[in-house]
Amino acid sequence: MATHTTKGDVTRTPFRQIRAEYDATTITVYQAYSAEIATAAVKAQKLDASPDFSGTRMTWIKPSWAWVLYRSGYSYKDDRQSHILALSLKQETFLSLLSKAILAHASEGIPDGESKRASVRVQWDPERTVRLEKLPYRSIQIGIPGALVQEFMSGIVRIEDVTETARELKKVLDEDVQGKVGAEELIKRGLVPVETEFVVKKNLQKDLAMDVEGS
Repeated sequence: MATHTTKGDVTRTPFRQIRAEYDATTITVYQAYSAEIATAAVKAQKLDASPDFSGTRMTWIKPSWAWVLYRSGYSYKDDRQSHILALSLKQETFLSLLSKAILAHASEGIPDGESKRASVRVQWDPERTVRLEKLPYRSIQIGIPGALVQEFMSGIVRIEDVTETARELKKVLDEDVQGKVGAEELIKRGLVPVETEFVVKKNLQKDLAMDVEGS
């Protein structure tokens, strides 16, 4: 069972593609935090409301619901990832951050300096189903350096704690031992978002190495 639904007749998923839940002006990205950071962030609608939040470290966000489930173990992996936040981010901010991106592996050859510290990191990891099975195409992970955290936070228009959704999803999947609960049913229950391709301009696709083929 794949995590994503699609619009139109799609017979092949490109090897690298940004898929997300989005509307006309915002795009949803996810991150898992400790209870202290997440609770304060939701209450104040401000990501750095807790003193435990570090604005100087690299912050990794993911547009893929399945990938944050995989990364956090449905929020059960460890205390530092016990709460999953859905961040509604302005598309203009999202695109601005991507325009400053370099591929994570490419950054290894860049000398330390102001330009490197101000660069967003992008890496493409195998996408997952909501059952955490590996899929044959890649999902984008976006690392925001401390120098750009303020820009990132200024574009957040809503913060929602979706931890209970992740845990209810895991409960449903664990009970569905025969795999009869499909994607459409999970969407209907509000446990899986509808994620479709978020198209970026050709030059940005090239910069993010989205034109790379793979199997």
